[in-house]
Amino acid sequence: MRRGDRLFEIIEILRSARGPISADTIGQKLEVTKRTVYRDIAALMAQRVPIRGEAGIGYILEAGFHMPPLMLTADEIEAAILGAQWVQTRGEPELAGAAKNLIAKIEAVAPDSAQTAFVAPVTSVAPVDPPTEVLSAADIRTAIRHRRKIRLTYADTNGTETIRVIWPLLIGYRDAGRIIAAWCELREGFRYFRTERITQADLLPDKIPRRMDLLRSEWRAALDAERATFLEKSPGTETP
Repeated sequence: MRRGDRLFEIIEILRSARGPISADTIGQKLEVTKRTVYRDIAALMAQRVPIRGEAGIGYILEAGFHMPPLMLTADEIEAAILGAQWVQTRGEPELAGAAKNLIAKIEAVAPDSAQTAFVAPVTSVAPVDPPTEVLSAADIRTAIRHRRKIRLTYADTNGTETIRVIWPLLIGYRDAGRIIAAWCELREGFRYFRTERITQADLLPDKIPRRMDLLRSEWRAALDAERATFLEKSPGTETP
C-alpha cells in the first residue's frame, strides 16, 4: 500500500472508532508495524489533521474533520449512487430530492476519471409503487428529531383498530411501506407499527419524556432479550 493511501486509511480508521484506538490495532488493520503507524500519525499531525493522543495510550480524530470528496474510491462513488437510487425510488419526496442533490454535489467535486459513473451508472434499482399512507415518513422523521409523541389509530391483521400514543425512535424503510419502532404507552413496551395499517394519525405537542439515546439503548436491550428468548425456545439452536 502506498504511503498516501495508508495515511487516508488511518484517518478512516480513526473516524470510525468510537474511542481511542492504539497504534497496535491500526497496524494490524493495515498490516504494518507499530513504528510505521507512529511515523504516519506524526506526519498527519504535522499536516494539521486534528488527531489527539500519544503512543501507548491511543489516538482519536477530533469531531468535525472531513476528507475532501475527491478521496472517494470508485466503489464508494458507486455505493453512493446505488444508495441514492434506492432512496429516490422508495423515499418520500423530501428524501428523494435530497438524494438527487447529494449525487449532484459528489459529481461536482469528483475527479474526471470518475465522471463516467454519473453519466452511465453501473447500478440500477427497480421502481416501486409508493405506499398509501396517512402518516408521512417526513412527519415521522420530524417527530423523532423533535422528540414528539404521535397519536394514531392502528389496525391489526384482523382489521381491529386501537388508538395508540407512541414514542417513535426509528423509521425503517421497505420496498412497500415503512415500519416505525416505538414505545407504546398502551402496551407499555416497544412495538412495531406498519405505516400502511395506520388509519389516522396526529403529531402531538407533547415531548417524549426520555432522552432519545437512552430510549434507543433500552430498545436495543429489549431486542437482545427477545433474540435470547427465541434462541432458547428454538429446538436445535445453539447459542454462540
